[in-house]
Amino acid sequence: MTLDALFRPRSVAVMGASAREHSIGHSVVQNLQTFGFRGPIYPVHPSAAEIRGLPAYPSLGAIPGPVDLVHIAIPAAQVPQAMAECGAKGVRAVIINSAGFKETGAEGERLQQAFLAEARRHGIRVLGPNCQGIINTDPQLRAYCNFTNTHPRPGTVSLAALSGGVGGFILQGLADIGVGLRMYASNGNACDVSLAEILRYWGDDPGTEVIVLYTEGFADPQAFLEAAAEVAPRKPVLAMKAGRTERGAKAAASHTGALAGVDIATELIFEQTGMLAFTDEGEMIRAAMAMATQPVPRGPRVGILTNTGGPAVIATDVLVGAGLEVPALSARSVERLRAALLPQAAVDNPVDVISTAGPEHFRAALAVLLDDADIDAIYLCLVTPSFTDTQAIAREVVAASRQRRKPIVCNFMTDLAQERFRLTQGILRDGGVPCYAHPGEAARALAALDRWRRLRERPRDQPRHFDDVDRSAARAIVAAAQRDGRRQLAADEVARLFECWRIPLAAWRIAADAEAAAAAAQQIGFPVVLKIDIAAASHKSDVGGVQLNLADADAVRAAALDMQHRLAHLGELRFLVQQQLRGGQELIVGATRAPGLGHLLMFGLGGIHVEVLKDVVFRLAPVGPVQARAMLGSIRAAALLGGVRGRPAVDQAALVELIERVSALLADLPMIDELDLNPVLAFAEGVCAVDGRISLCAPT
Repeated sequence: MTLDALFRPRSVAVMGASAREHSIGHSVVQNLQTFGFRGPIYPVHPSAAEIRGLPAYPSLGAIPGPVDLVHIAIPAAQVPQAMAECGAKGVRAVIINSAGFKETGAEGERLQQAFLAEARRHGIRVLGPNCQGIINTDPQLRAYCNFTNTHPRPGTVSLAALSGGVGGFILQGLADIGVGLRMYASNGNACDVSLAEILRYWGDDPGTEVIVLYTEGFADPQAFLEAAAEVAPRKPVLAMKAGRTERGAKAAASHTGALAGVDIATELIFEQTGMLAFTDEGEMIRAAMAMATQPVPRGPRVGILTNTGGPAVIATDVLVGAGLEVPALSARSVERLRAALLPQAAVDNPVDVISTAGPEHFRAALAVLLDDADIDAIYLCLVTPSFTDTQAIAREVVAASRQRRKPIVCNFMTDLAQERFRLTQGILRDGGVPCYAHPGEAARALAALDRWRRLRERPRDQPRHFDDVDRSAARAIVAAAQRDGRRQLAADEVARLFECWRIPLAAWRIAADAEAAAAAAQQIGFPVVLKIDIAAASHKSDVGGVQLNLADADAVRAAALDMQHRLAHLGELRFLVQQQLRGGQELIVGATRAPGLGHLLMFGLGGIHVEVLKDVVFRLAPVGPVQARAMLGSIRAAALLGGVRGRPAVDQAALVELIERVSALLADLPMIDELDLNPVLAFAEGVCAVDGRISLCAPT
């Protein structure tokens, strides 16, 4: 269902309108008036004849014309009846500013369900409750259906925030640096209209060029993932989520589950869909300004133009640290600069035209950087000496920016208490040149533009289908455990399931007692590893249930008898006897379920220290070869995979295939809750898992 009635209302009524200043109902009516709403405004009040000079009506039914959108700013207990009145009037969208619903407890939730039932019966879309509302700056509409105080100028950035408080200060922050707004929404409890729907709506809006999102979580993460996957490749979506330091409420049994915090799924949605994730709201706001005004760079190479030295050095450090390059200029460019600039100017990159440079010098230097095929973006450091015509310089910068050949960002350093320099800044901002007070801020904004370029250029990934696996046998193993009411697969079940999926596993046997273990070891060949197999011990080494380097049958027998004695309190023991492999890099491949999203796939350094080193990366399953290979390169110790100190490089192609096979296994067996292959030994040729565990989801 379209959201036009919400974001493009032809008429607005305010239930709870009041002549009392500082009330929500009064503020909404005032904002609609002062922002210049083009349609009729209908205050609704049981007894007032007029509010702020507008005729007031005792009820919605008394309003003479049709109503698209209604603000509800009345006590929570009255909202269900008000929604019924909206339905009778033919209202298509409602903004509930009132609080006191699901967020307050059982009675509030009952009221919320009551008004939602009325809304759905009449086909009414609801924003909120407990929300601010929307803004649409379209000059043909001018809808300020909101009780905030920031009146933005029209622009191309649309902002949505779950939290009205955060949305309000991001809205003000954009206005403070001169960024125009297209639309704004703060959807509060989000009982109906979701962030995913808003994202899709703005993705289809021609006037929205940049989308900024702030969230504290998703009621339906899969719906948001699908919406983001549609919109993010077409428009830059800048996103930030609060609560990044929270950990999961329950202790996870697997290494993978323990390493995946509650916030990781949101981060993976941002990464996988190509959204630009931020952890600092100021940096996100400043990046939005660059996105809204500048073209995307063709590559990472930055030309720096400055009339002062130090800030350019700071900028260079930030740019290079963010993965951009500050290359030397071509011989032709250097020759042109020497001919056009003052003798004291530095004509390498950075290009320092010095503080006495005039507009003609800036014009010449900008022309050279725009023409140089080895420069993809321009970073400008501009101080404002009293002895130069800074306004003329600003006009030259604007003229260069308006060519739209390369992005230009400006570190504008000045005393804005002086009117002449405020006028200079105004020329730059009105001309669409993003200006930043500090060199690092400007550099990070340019780096965000380059991040958007790299995200757009990422190759498409296609998960692989495997024809060489025995899916039916694997499903039968899981089904048997489910019939028995077991969530933890036994060691032999795990091993057989991996064999069904052609996942390499060290040779193994299951033994019921010490004598059987010794016999199994002789069949496998020495040396072997002995492990207990019991659901009560998720991490066998933690309880002394693993013995390495057993060189003969007597050693296996003795180790098994010792474990039976020491670990009798765990229950009746079985043993897993396994071939001991020598050498290889210890790695881990694992997965854990994310509610509403499927599985999070993990790769990193493995072994007994995995939770200490925590050098792992996650992706949302399913993954294809592009993402699988990217996982290998994303861990801090990626260099180990390429070989160090005389050790050979590991077989990365085999690792990629292993990750792909685990991903495909999870897609075929969605009832898996957690999975670990740890450690996986990676060799110069091939990989092999030497331990694994699988737990299933609880029955529903």
